[in-house]
Amino acid sequence: MPDYPAHASPAFAPIASPRPRYSDRAVSDFKLSHDDDAAVHPPLISPTFTPPQTPFHNEDGGPRHDRQPHSIPVASPTHSEAEHQHAKALPRLPEVRCEVRARIPTTTGTEMFLHLYHNNIDEKEHLAIVFGPNIRSRSLDAPRRGETERDRMIRGAYVGTLYPGRTSSRVHQIRAESGVASPRPSASYLSRIEGSSQQQQTPPTSSNSSETEDPEIDSSYPSELGPPMVRIHSECYTGETVWSARCDCGEQLDEAARLMSLPAPTPVSTPGSEIGEHQAISTERLPSCGGVIIYLRQEGRGIGLKEKLKAYNLQDLGHDTMEANLILRHPGDARSYGLATAMLLDLDLGGERGIKLLTNNPEKVRAVEGPNREIRVVERVPMIPLAWSSGGKEGVMGPEVEKYISTKIEKFKHMFSP
Repeated sequence: MPDYPAHASPAFAPIASPRPRYSDRAVSDFKLSHDDDAAVHPPLISPTFTPPQTPFHNEDGGPRHDRQPHSIPVASPTHSEAEHQHAKALPRLPEVRCEVRARIPTTTGTEMFLHLYHNNIDEKEHLAIVFGPNIRSRSLDAPRRGETERDRMIRGAYVGTLYPGRTSSRVHQIRAESGVASPRPSASYLSRIEGSSQQQQTPPTSSNSSETEDPEIDSSYPSELGPPMVRIHSECYTGETVWSARCDCGEQLDEAARLMSLPAPTPVSTPGSEIGEHQAISTERLPSCGGVIIYLRQEGRGIGLKEKLKAYNLQDLGHDTMEANLILRHPGDARSYGLATAMLLDLDLGGERGIKLLTNNPEKVRAVEGPNREIRVVERVPMIPLAWSSGGKEGVMGPEVEKYISTKIEKFKHMFSP
């Protein structure tokens, strides 16, 4: 039989791979430090190792779970940067309306209010998880044609607490029926009414031009608490529900809820404070600092659960999370944040006061501010993996999440340190 040339691939591996393979490397293996050019510009990625003392380190070796996190001030963009961002941003924000809210007692003992939103660009039910009593939805509180007081209470547009036998959504009406004098409207409410009568402007997210505020509703966030804390979180069924160790999404959601459930900040609860622990005020008497988690239904960085599971199989074949999305003919990150901006405006979190954003993603900082900086991000709070801050004692660990975080740092340019 003649010896024909082989048409199959050789039995040995090629000398050089067409692309680098990182599947067997941990985050700490990458050279992520920038000591040589630190004087030119600050590093954008995490150090090569976790420092032995974290900002919340205590004598027992664990993190302090009752103290406010460190945050990094976010500078206002330059004129050229603002023009560049405006060109990439949506020319107009979506219209949103809060359809219902309900009180949710949590397993940690904290209460929060779950707000469900509809909008004019998709059919999904996006959520706002609100901690604390100081943040309210304008569209929820606005009167709606033909509704009764019972209708208002059923959709969550009430003040105070629901209880059996309550007949009105408004506290002043209950007081009047009981012969109790109602207090004067709050100063913040009167100032907002005066300002609106002078400017006659409609918020860009308002879906009902006939909205009117109830004089007893004060949705202003107290200035003494500083900028409200906000987390923009995209849905992750695998990380939040089925215990996946491929990502740290569930851990980040839990950490955001924990931070927003902490007592209002005091000097002793601030890292670096000189006030001793013996001078601390009992946390049982302090209200929650509060905040909002905007929960967007954009699974798998916007590609959906079916495509995300395909991407998982590609990751097991050796590709990282960005490459897997691209192979499936999707963008590396298909998410958008216009809905988050509109929902924050509806929750009255716009204006010069700004917000404190929990994120490692610099693109999210720019995107959530909106086309005309309707929302101002004045501080960024890094989301440090729990495995790093606890020295490997807690948190999501494993080769998959290590590769996932390294891809975030290398390709998505996430910043895990100031």
